[in-house]
Amino acid sequence: MTIQSILGAIVIGAIIGVLGRLLLPGKQAIGWILTIVVGIVAALIGTLIAQWLGVATTPGIDWIELVLQIVLAMVGVGLVAGLKRSRA
Repeated sequence: MTIQSILGAIVIGAIIGVLGRLLLPGKQAIGWILTIVVGIVAALIGTLIAQWLGVATTPGIDWIELVLQIVLAMVGVGLVAGLKRSRA
């Protein structure tokens, strides 16, 4: 992995995490760093699922892959917020 690919994963993960958090109804009591981590994990898993499903890579935006990543980020943010709430 190069520095560019690591930085790209962080930036894309941050965007996916923030979109997942914004689209999730209610208030999530988790920090921004945790949101970014959830977004990075959701982006990686969403890409793997899209490849497994055979979603074709196209020039431009892969909308199906993007939707998968955002939905996974919403689920991840919800789970982390719920776990954090139950511990408090």
